[in-house]
Amino acid sequence: QVRLEESGGGLVQAGGSLRLSCAASGILFETDVRGWYRQAPGKQRELVANLSTGGSANYADSVKGRFTISRDNPKNTVYLQMNSLKPEDAAVYYCNWNQHGIDYWGEGTPVAVSS
Repeated sequence: QVRLEESGGGLVQAGGSLRLSCAASGILFETDVRGWYRQAPGKQRELVANLSTGGSANYADSVKGRFTISRDNPKNTVYLQMNSLKPEDAAVYYCNWNQHGIDYWGEGTPVAVSS
């Protein structure tokens, strides 16, 4: 069982930055895939970024060059640094932890971007 707690969402002006954090607890493995998804109203949940088992980062095309995913292993925390935010980035952001093919989700943290 993996428990996830997100923080860092909020309201920001277009062009601004936010950093999301996801602290994990429970039984964790180095091979767990950590990632961030988002869901805007009326849209499907989509992958924003994740860290593969080998540690390489993958990004949605829409956020490449603006968002950075990183991890702090001793703290069991994964971050999403979001720069140059756009109104279309507004959504609820969910932390995802995939362990042995099982997905665990946080409750989500909302991000609003004013134009």
